[in-house]
Amino acid sequence: MRAVIVSSLLLFASLVQAQNKPAWQPPITPRQLAEVLKTALQPDAQKALHDKVVKWFGLNNLAQGRAGAKIEATTVAWAVIDPKPARVVQLDGSFIGEMVSLGEDGLQVLAAEMPNFSEFGYRIESEGMPRLAGTVHVEHYDYTTDSMPRKDVPQGRLEKFEWRTSKVFPETVRDVTVYLPTGFKPGEETCLMVWQDGSRHVDPAGSMRASVVFDNLIHKKEMPRTVGVFIDPGRKLHQKPGDKAANRGFEYDSLGNAYVRFLLEEILPEVEKRYQTKFRPQPEAWGIAGGSSGGICAFTAAWERPDKFRKVLSWVGSFVDLKGGHVYPSLIRLTERKPIRIYLLDGENDLDNKFGNWPIANKQMAAALKYMNYDFRIDWTQCFHGSKGMAPNLPDALRWLWRDVK
Repeated sequence: MRAVIVSSLLLFASLVQAQNKPAWQPPITPRQLAEVLKTALQPDAQKALHDKVVKWFGLNNLAQGRAGAKIEATTVAWAVIDPKPARVVQLDGSFIGEMVSLGEDGLQVLAAEMPNFSEFGYRIESEGMPRLAGTVHVEHYDYTTDSMPRKDVPQGRLEKFEWRTSKVFPETVRDVTVYLPTGFKPGEETCLMVWQDGSRHVDPAGSMRASVVFDNLIHKKEMPRTVGVFIDPGRKLHQKPGDKAANRGFEYDSLGNAYVRFLLEEILPEVEKRYQTKFRPQPEAWGIAGGSSGGICAFTAAWERPDKFRKVLSWVGSFVDLKGGHVYPSLIRLTERKPIRIYLLDGENDLDNKFGNWPIANKQMAAALKYMNYDFRIDWTQCFHGSKGMAPNLPDALRWLWRDVK
């Protein structure tokens, strides 16, 4: 009886605490901050905004001058704590704006619209003395409805498992997420599409939203029923989930057949066993995708085994001298044409460093593919290095890749 009474009292206390606890509120965004700052704030509204900004940027970051800029679309927001008026300027001296005070503790903020596809260094200064510096790049695209969840479109199923017994890449562990199209039945024969850096690309709330795009295009019959196998690069055994995968560069950038053997001998048989999938035997029904190092990895897999993979999706591909990938344009010109279809995407703002120039490398790939009369397409954008430029183009890219497979 005593245990029951104590349990009841604890439950009552937790309910009272929950009732007294303030309701969770979403953080403010740069665009919202810009709108609020256009109006004259009453004391209560200013105090509420002050508290939201402190929570948003972090009190310790603000106090120590480590609060980096926040970006939403083309709106950039800055915050600092300083007793004297502050302003934000670009590193070349260009003036961005005076900061607005939000309280007696010295909290000041600024939200400003900046040109799309711009990258610049900035500093926050007070009486000519720098308080904080950093770099931002502004890159914004609008999604089409094909990248948006729709109530009238049924969603596929996402399953996940961990793989830690690789013989091709020993002493590694990785997550694998499998997309099964809506209504999937064990033993159903489907197309296959493998993705590198899989977890973040399959996430319905992520940037790429590949699972959402699959749902919409399969529903509209603009791509065939496809099982997606989204594979993360290998972490070393001592690494924790979420750590930067230490084996990624070795797996993705290396030339040769190691990675495609890893797929054919280990991961795909495991997917078939776990979920009773059955991939169509024709190589035209097999695709592979990736960005950056994952992009050259996708091309290498098809280049090595065109009898298995015939469709390649690569964006901001690292066809530079990380591990010898810069040789591909020459190899393409000197090797008998292989029956693979290649989609490339890159942009003027991609990387240029000691390993090479990514825009030039992708243009050289396109020129070599054109010279050898490959079935290829390159979409040229203003994108930086990353997946933002690919994400809104994904539906159209998949339609193009799968256009002749029903």
